[in-house]
Amino acid sequence: MQKLKKTNIYLTSLIQTLKIESQKHKAPIWRELAKRLEKPNKNWSEVNISHIKRYANKNETIVIPGKLLGAGYINIPVTVAAFQSSLNAKEKINNAGGKVISIQDLLKKNPNGTGIRIFSR
Repeated sequence: MQKLKKTNIYLTSLIQTLKIESQKHKAPIWRELAKRLEKPNKNWSEVNISHIKRYANKNETIVIPGKLLGAGYINIPVTVAAFQSSLNAKEKINNAGGKVISIQDLLKKNPNGTGIRIFSR
């Protein structure tokens, strides 16, 4: 069976960028993230902010290879990068003192990938 290709131009560009930066900076976290984003969308992680509250530490940087959802509440400041995120989740994280950024912004801010944790469910 032939592997289906992604049709979202932004997603394919992001995956390619992650692979290039992984090799350039010797950062395996970006390669792992690209590998997870290459999977079919139905297999992507969907992480609620209640899950982040339960398992994240204060001021931690988290990347989600999929969707950030707004179920639950959060009271710790964290930086979250996800391919997609709901407005409700962004609002709750911002109100807790954290911020939601794109994966490309995180890649520019921290090309070596140090201190970043991949969250998945």
